[in-house]
Amino acid sequence: MTGRRQPFSAAVTGVGMVTAAGVGTKATWHSVTQETTPSGVRPLAELVDLSCDFMYTVDLDTTEVLGVAAQRLMDRFAQLAVIAAREAVADAGLEPETWDSGRVAVVIGSAHGGLPFYDQQHVAMSDRGARRVSPKLAPLTVVNGAASSVCTDLGAHGPSMGVATACSSGTVALGTAHQLLRAGVCDIAIAGGAESPISRLLIASACRMKAVSTRRENPAAACRPFDVARDGFVVGEGAGLLVLERPEHAEARRAPVRAYLRGYGASSDAYAPVAPDPDGHGIERALRTALADAEVRPDEVGHVNAHGTSTVVNDLVESTVLRRVIGDHALVTSTKAMTGHTLGAAGGIETALTVLALEGQLVPPTANLDVPDPRLPIEIVREEARRGAFDCAVKTSLGFGGHNAALVLTRSA
Repeated sequence: MTGRRQPFSAAVTGVGMVTAAGVGTKATWHSVTQETTPSGVRPLAELVDLSCDFMYTVDLDTTEVLGVAAQRLMDRFAQLAVIAAREAVADAGLEPETWDSGRVAVVIGSAHGGLPFYDQQHVAMSDRGARRVSPKLAPLTVVNGAASSVCTDLGAHGPSMGVATACSSGTVALGTAHQLLRAGVCDIAIAGGAESPISRLLIASACRMKAVSTRRENPAAACRPFDVARDGFVVGEGAGLLVLERPEHAEARRAPVRAYLRGYGASSDAYAPVAPDPDGHGIERALRTALADAEVRPDEVGHVNAHGTSTVVNDLVESTVLRRVIGDHALVTSTKAMTGHTLGAAGGIETALTVLALEGQLVPPTANLDVPDPRLPIEIVREEARRGAFDCAVKTSLGFGGHNAALVLTRSA
């Protein structure tokens, strides 16, 4: 088959978030738009004595929400996904008891899956032998565990899958859901990302890689995207899920539409395991593909929620590509200083924030951006949220292994 596919706009009818910035969409949005100092970052006992001994964590006892029995069947990343999914489905006005469950898909991205449980079981075997390893290791730690748990919790019987493309996983999951809806495979898709990488082994490796900030004296100021003094990202946990529907399905049930997911593009750098292509050709290809898929011109993009990790190379490459493709007129921000870098969940959380930005015509500031790197070719929104007038927004993501993805969202179909 040749030629470009017909444009397709998936209706966003529900949003659910559980982040270090706040439990629930309302709390998270308030924090990223109204607060100037991150409150969810703190030292962890699991990371003691590491050069980076702090993380962004969600202030939530999931046992109180899910109950002891259900919680024991899920690692924390899946627990956060279930809680976010419940909020998104309720926000969409959907009732799982009455929907056509075979037409409901679930696509959730995660970079590491149930990493904390792996850590626990490794310690158990090292200290007490193989007979102490849990038989639940495989089902609790697989990357598709979040999607499986959400399907079970909500009674969704359509296609279900986990997506693992490192830090672009949540964005790729949303793009995959968009494609499933476009193909008519389902009428509803619950999609996004979930991650809870509270792992001494992972953070120790990140420290050795020099990918994470070592500002132990002031963790709240450590994550500073696009700032001249940035020295690495800060890992976080969280989940962000959207309910996407075929537009005629949303219209038939008279559901309010919060935004439309209109275009998706993905690419591979084919360059290096952890470093992005310094020329940015991979993320540029993904961005141009998404714009073409949405049939949107670069000058129509009014807002970009950037990947903005707070690493020297990523921020420079990404900002250069944004200037090259879109120009310097769009309101660009990174929200990672408030949520942490949630790895595979980042695309889900940040796309949810992009939906809210479109809906409210308000762009969150980039926290901790005190002195912008003078090498950056674009202006970044900082200090306070900025009002705008835009009908189109973009979400970009870059992942280890050279996995790039971009989404185009609009206020109308």
